[in-house]
Amino acid sequence: MNKRIITLCYRKIIRPNAALPWDKMVHGDSYMEFKMQAQNFSAGTPYTSYAQLLQHFPNAQKLTGMVTPSVTGYVQQLGGILPEILNTLGRRFLRIRSFQFEIINSDINDRDKHVVAINFFSEPLIWHDTINNYLLVSSHNTETPNDEDAEALTELFQLQPYLNIHSVASPQPLSKGEGL
Repeated sequence: MNKRIITLCYRKIIRPNAALPWDKMVHGDSYMEFKMQAQNFSAGTPYTSYAQLLQHFPNAQKLTGMVTPSVTGYVQQLGGILPEILNTLGRRFLRIRSFQFEIINSDINDRDKHVVAINFFSEPLIWHDTINNYLLVSSHNTETPNDEDAEALTELFQLQPYLNIHSVASPQPLSKGEGL
């Protein structure tokens, strides 16, 4: 199999019945921020849901960006490693390059309708092979050229729901004199 450079996207959906402490904090703080920011659009109107605000006020699309700072600190607490994706040894390995916050549903008057997602994008990885439902990858180091014969430390992990290959690229061929 030809090696390819991939980035992964893991979509973490956080619902009102979240069980993990981190998820509960993200849910609670993003809901409080949504309530405050949504008042900029809903004041003096009967509209209380995120969908209604989007339907009647085109600028309400800005709400996602206005609420994002309330979760940024929680993402930083992860230390750049995505906790949900484990290798076959049960260890966390997937480094986070960036994230995108998303409001799926919400209502100013009902906390139980607040559902959000955080899309985590990985650092680039070299995809070596696919073994059944597992991907074999290693870190993609852009500072040193990829030597086909060099040993690489790999991670083997299982594909799972909400995990997607976000992008694929072929490694750049070495130009003459490079890598010697």
